[in-house]
Amino acid sequence: MNNVIRFGVSIDDKLLKKFDSLIDEKGYVNRSEAIRDLIRDLLVREEAASPETEVIGTLTLIYSHHESDISEKLNDIQHSFHNNIISTVHVHLDEHNCLEVLLLRGKVKTVQTIADHLLAVKNVRHGKLTVTSTGKNLP
Repeated sequence: MNNVIRFGVSIDDKLLKKFDSLIDEKGYVNRSEAIRDLIRDLLVREEAASPETEVIGTLTLIYSHHESDISEKLNDIQHSFHNNIISTVHVHLDEHNCLEVLLLRGKVKTVQTIADHLLAVKNVRHGKLTVTSTGKNLP
């Protein structure tokens, strides 16, 4: 942080108390660091709103491997997008349920398409895509 600029913010005292309590719970050392993270998060969300932006994504899936050919269906879809899948982790949660996490990279529209295809597979019980920046444009 070579060019640090200080600026003032006007804020309601009740809102500030709640903010201070929250950042204390999360372990921030000061308000400035928490505000910087909030700004970065907003910038990442704005950047990821464009379908052509290059992003990193994590897709988490929960499914029962006992369901008819679900593993094969998921693998077929993943092979179709092998260029965008950096890595996968497969964990056996119990005798029936599996957790699979995929690390994805590509344009927002491609990463979303991969997630949509995998989440739409019959008997995927739950899943969630989280998208973030590649970091190239983050100050």
